[in-house]
Amino acid sequence: MTFLAGTAASTSWADEVFQPPVVELTQVDLSKADLLKQDLVLHFRISNPNESKLSVYGLAYKVHLGDIELVSDGESRQSFTVSARSHQEFEVPVTTNLWRRLKPLVKLLKKAEDSIPYRVSGEIKTGRLFGRKVPFFHSGELTNGEMLASNP
Repeated sequence: MTFLAGTAASTSWADEVFQPPVVELTQVDLSKADLLKQDLVLHFRISNPNESKLSVYGLAYKVHLGDIELVSDGESRQSFTVSARSHQEFEVPVTTNLWRRLKPLVKLLKKAEDSIPYRVSGEIKTGRLFGRKVPFFHSGELTNGEMLASNP
């Protein structure tokens, strides 16, 4: 009887049309920098448009600012749950070497007085037992106040 009730509950969940979550980059903080490495903190927001909660068990991502690849193979293993029709914000520390892209990045920052376009793409790992990877892609703009704000 319990098995049948569980099956009925999972069937109604499976019948729900799953809408992919939206992943946005909301801010980039520069926490430490020298010529060979830069420590950044990427601020993300995951929005869940579905009627059921979304369990996140990791994130693989790429981040571009303009045409410059800021992070090529980022990964976060943070686990959290995004309530139905809600969003969750989280931070990911990143260490990178932008030495070869420093000149174009400085040029981009100087040229973009109001905002800087970005693209973030990758996969969200959901579910533990029957986990799946949900691809995402989002493009937007960061204002100069959100871009490379230095932490004290």
